[in-house]
Amino acid sequence: MAVVQLKAQGGGALTDPVAVRHAVRAAGITGQTAGLAPGHVQGNLAILPKALAGDFLRFCTLNPKPCPVIGISEPGNPAIPALGADLDIRTDIPRYRVWKNGELVDEPTDILSVWRDDLVAFVLGCSFSFEEALIQDGLPLRHISCNTGVPVYRTSIACAPAGPFAGPLVVSMRPFKPADAIRAIQITSRFPSVHGAPVHIGMPQAIGIKDIDRPDYGDPVEVKADELPVFWACGVTPQAVIAATRPAFAITHAPGSMLVTDLKNSRLAAL
Repeated sequence: MAVVQLKAQGGGALTDPVAVRHAVRAAGITGQTAGLAPGHVQGNLAILPKALAGDFLRFCTLNPKPCPVIGISEPGNPAIPALGADLDIRTDIPRYRVWKNGELVDEPTDILSVWRDDLVAFVLGCSFSFEEALIQDGLPLRHISCNTGVPVYRTSIACAPAGPFAGPLVVSMRPFKPADAIRAIQITSRFPSVHGAPVHIGMPQAIGIKDIDRPDYGDPVEVKADELPVFWACGVTPQAVIAATRPAFAITHAPGSMLVTDLKNSRLAAL
């Protein structure tokens, strides 16, 4: 699945987060959001009924690497003012996933028809923010140079359970030469709100990944003989947890189709 630079109808690449959201809302852009509104935080999405929201928040608190919460809506309110002006969680993501009893039943471009007054939206930090910092430091990212999606895998590492929520940690992988891997650890450690430092380096089998050339989401990339695969916790984890725990109803983003916020990546960096 190639990563396409998203553009507004009749226009150039979008750099302003409000313009991105308006273009998505108008169905003027579709697909992945990588590269849009440079310098701004993008977020993963999980929407659950209010009756499950407390348990899910506790799940996120217990699993901060895959589920770093950067915004929460009030029940039934599609706005999250802390993340952006004129933001509507029902329309401002290019593609959603609708889940019923743990099964994926639809992938619409908006969720207006399934929105309910009891739904609570959680926005979680995304690796696009730390990738920007890696690129600015001169570290190569194979999936970007190959114009593909980052490879993402379910692991054998269990998340800490909370209420009904339990399931496997999901990770994204980027290959680096050993010296670059050390630098990547140093850089991403400064961004705990967007997954932070890697959770594993080296042998994928040690975390339950049988074939690194067959990711569960995204696209495979080459790991060269002089490189190490480096694995970060991934915001797709809630989707694996929803599939495992089978809540009656849930909504997530489609992998790679994120919420573009007004927050600046630079504000997330720890000193």
